Amino acid sequence: MNIKRIQPAEATQVAPLFDEYRVFYKQPSDPALAEQFIETRLRNNESVIFGAFIESDGKQKAIGFTQLYPTYSSMRATKNWILNDLFVDPAYRKNGAGAALIRCAMNFAREDGAAFVQLETAFDNFTAQRLYEQTGFEQQQPDDAFLCYRINLI
Repeated sequence: MNIKRIQPAEATQVAPLFDEYRVFYKQPSDPALAEQFIETRLRNNESVIFGAFIESDGKQKAIGFTQLYPTYSSMRATKNWILNDLFVDPAYRKNGAGAALIRCAMNFAREDGAAFVQLETAFDNFTAQRLYEQTGFEQQQPDDAFLCYRINLI
C-alpha cells in the first residue's frame, strides 16, 4: 500500500471514494459533484487530501482517502487541522489503510507545526471510534450530533 498527497490534477483518483463517503452519510450519490468538490478544495488550497493506493492490474487503485481542513487557535496562536473525512473502500477495510491514512495525516500536521488534529464521528460509528482511539485520539466533550476526538501533537 502506498499513501500519497493528492494534487488538484489527481482529484479523479479519489472522487469516487468521496462520493461513497457521502452516500455512507446518507447523501445522494453524485459523482460529478464529488469530483468538482474535491478538485475545487485542492485547487483553492482549502484542504489537504491523502490517498491510499494499491497495485491492481498494473495500475494504482485508490482504496481510501482522508481530507484535512486547516483551523486556527487564537489562544495557542497555532494552526491546527480538522480531519474531516476518512473513508476506506469496504472491500479493503481491516488491512491497515485507515490507520495508515491517520498516521500520515498526523505526521503532516506535526510537520506543519500544528498543536493538534481534531475530528468528529457519528455516535453509532463504533468501528471508526475504535480506530481513532487505537491511533491515540482521545474523546472530547460530545455535542448533540457527533463525538469529538482530538490528539495533541506538541
